[in-house]
Amino acid sequence: MFEKREEMKMWESILQTKTYQRRMEDTLQELEIQAVTGAGGFGAGKAAKEKFWNASIQLTAWKEVQSDDIHQGEILLSTPADDRLLRHLQNTVKQDSVIQCRVRPSRNGRYLLLLGPVQAGDDPGLKVLLEEQMREVTMEVEGLGTFTLERLADWFEIKTDWQGEEICLSFDREEENAMERSIATARILMADQKDWDRRVRECAVKDLLDLANDWAAEEMDPEELERLDEEDEQPVSREQFLERLELESIQVEEDGGFEFWFRDGDMFYGHSIHVTGNLEDGPDWASIEG
Repeated sequence: MFEKREEMKMWESILQTKTYQRRMEDTLQELEIQAVTGAGGFGAGKAAKEKFWNASIQLTAWKEVQSDDIHQGEILLSTPADDRLLRHLQNTVKQDSVIQCRVRPSRNGRYLLLLGPVQAGDDPGLKVLLEEQMREVTMEVEGLGTFTLERLADWFEIKTDWQGEEICLSFDREEENAMERSIATARILMADQKDWDRRVRECAVKDLLDLANDWAAEEMDPEELERLDEEDEQPVSREQFLERLELESIQVEEDGGFEFWFRDGDMFYGHSIHVTGNLEDGPDWASIEG
């Protein structure tokens, strides 16, 4: 944890950079605000040749300290940051909290530029909104069960049975008709689990078995590889590949699309195996992710 004086020095060094000054040129007048942070903490991205991170956290509501008017809706609180400032923001500014800070709104209204240290807020109206924000949101779906909103991903999910194993089934939170179409996709998959499971796994084998053998061969000694070659065998057989797949989750989409995510059984050093497709054409692509 930084002491106040050390924190101010860190901010002063950032405020004087050309990167920060360029961001200032695209903003309006300074405001002192309190705000409600969203389900995620500070994240950051950086282009290949950039020196500083673009650090940001999502706000769900905010107000000027001297005003009773609350602005509701998602907006980013953002600042350029070096590694040190980014770590500090990630450690001290928490998700689902009320904060107070100085900002300058961007001219396009898409973000608030952070001007310095962030401290805890205490606005009663924002605290009420925070309590509402953190309440569990559920959706009862006939035949499938009770789905719960996962706020960070912004989707509804449920732990359910697939071929005797527990998996996570999910669909994005959207307008009602779109969610009904996603639920229809889920019902079709769940009603014929055995066939869909077979087809999805076959797609993974078709697209990834050769790659799995390439990765396995890199870890084997030359003598063992020579023996396998003489016996016309591979390091990972088709049957072994299928046995190692462990389904984790299924995500369904309103257009009939789906995504199956598997643990890789250490064939790809812990990467996930991702199979996509749709109800009309079936599984059509498998890749490794993560």
